[in-house]
Amino acid sequence: MSAKVRLYVEHPLGAGQSVPLERDQAHYLFGVMRLGIGAQVALFNGSDGEWLCEVAEAGKRGGLLTCVSQTKPLQMPPDHWLMFAPIKKARTDFIVEKAAEMGAARILPVQSDFTNSERIRQDRLQAHAVEAAEQCGGTFVPEVADLQKLSRLLDHWPEERQLMFCDEAEVGNALQWAAAAHATAPWAILIGPEGGFSDAERKRLHALPQSHVVSLGPRILRADTAAVAAMTLWQQALGDWG
Repeated sequence: MSAKVRLYVEHPLGAGQSVPLERDQAHYLFGVMRLGIGAQVALFNGSDGEWLCEVAEAGKRGGLLTCVSQTKPLQMPPDHWLMFAPIKKARTDFIVEKAAEMGAARILPVQSDFTNSERIRQDRLQAHAVEAAEQCGGTFVPEVADLQKLSRLLDHWPEERQLMFCDEAEVGNALQWAAAAHATAPWAILIGPEGGFSDAERKRLHALPQSHVVSLGPRILRADTAAVAAMTLWQQALGDWG
């Protein structure tokens, strides 16, 4: 019988392993979900796969679970990043959640010339990535990096990592050719801010040898919609959806 509750923990998982619960986790399992001794919970930690566990101790401020059997191995996503310019709070949360659900290996908020937001709550966005992985059945949680300047990232761009540059000013799609030529390479997807890229940024991105310009259609998409559309295109061409 599969567990109805799924939880991310920062603790090793393995046969017979005891897993202590933090206060918030105990409140959720025993106060909100009303689980008791012997109840089953699915746990994952991003590195040991998913494990079916049983409640051994239940209290208001803590508890203890025991690992019984592995129900899923660790399923790593393809090596691709999602880079995006933060926007309004709820829509930034949405981008992070969908990136985690759709299989991003790393999520990088970037500050471009026209980015409105100058700071983010990295810990809060990381929590959203965890929640998304809990809900979608994933066994891996992508890291959400702290906000960094796009120009600095490009200064030190890895030679082997290809870049899917989503440029609203362009027409056409170079992804199919790039997929055939760089099928095994690590990748990154770059989504611009609400105001688009500056001329200087666009010139630099077009000149980057690893850059592949992709149009997301004839209509200008909102940044959160563009992130989902771009990840869908990438996953179909190069990801693990096939």
